[in-house]
Amino acid sequence: MKTNTNLWWILCVFCIVMTVVYVGWNIIAHPQLNWYNAIEWVGAVGLLFTAFMGALIGFYVSRVHKAQGGELPEDTLTAVIDDGDPEQGEFSPWSWWPLVLAFSAALAILGLAVGVWMFPIGLAVFVVAIVGWVYEYYRGYFAH
Repeated sequence: MKTNTNLWWILCVFCIVMTVVYVGWNIIAHPQLNWYNAIEWVGAVGLLFTAFMGALIGFYVSRVHKAQGGELPEDTLTAVIDDGDPEQGEFSPWSWWPLVLAFSAALAILGLAVGVWMFPIGLAVFVVAIVGWVYEYYRGYFAH
């Protein structure tokens, strides 16, 4: 966690420095304009907000690190790979329902883009896919 925190703070400082360089470069590149007209504001604001994002995530990760009350296995030199291998939950590698769900989302978005008549069909396929995915362990070979 300490390494993650440091990386986010380094990214924040880098983006602030790049914002200053970007603004200064724009001012130098256009000496015939006033300084506020020479700045390309979209890039400058984008870099500045990226710095704010890095600071936000760095602050959050540092607070989580302080609140957890211990070191993660990734932070100790004597840890092995299995120390940081928690249970990730249960998933079905043979399940086709996520593909049907993705198809329903694509169909609904395509309906919004091409023809509104396709959107309800996408929603209907979505309902079938979500019900099928939720209840796939209640029927068939893998039933409980």
